[in-house]
Amino acid sequence: MKKALFLDRDGVVNKEKNYLYKIEDFEFIDGVFETCRYFQNKGYLIIIITNQAGIARGKYTEEDFEFLTKWMLKEFDKNDIQISKVYHCPHHPDFSGECECRKPNPGMILEAKKDFDIDLSQSILVGDKNSDIEAGIKAGV
Repeated sequence: MKKALFLDRDGVVNKEKNYLYKIEDFEFIDGVFETCRYFQNKGYLIIIITNQAGIARGKYTEEDFEFLTKWMLKEFDKNDIQISKVYHCPHHPDFSGECECRKPNPGMILEAKKDFDIDLSQSILVGDKNSDIEAGIKAGV
């Protein structure tokens, strides 16, 4: 089994901005590349989990999110960091109904566990909100 470093995107990988979907608005958090490289060198998979309610709210599209994500992954790659996968929840309970993937539900973490054979007891979750921590606790991180 593998171990993973789970990172929330907004507020952990990049500076928090409401409904961020444009490259020109994306600012990496200072130290994120160094931190990821450290954990990657210790044998952790790097996985990003992110709520993207702006999709359900109609603020931007799934394609907008994918375009920004591809750009972000290239930036990590330029810094010799391999992001194993980016999981996102495009839902919001008021707009698209309840789901299992929206944090604080553990759906994205549990999907990654299955996809990559991850030992959650050896993994770490870094989030910027209590809902991120709740998702980790529910999933066993």
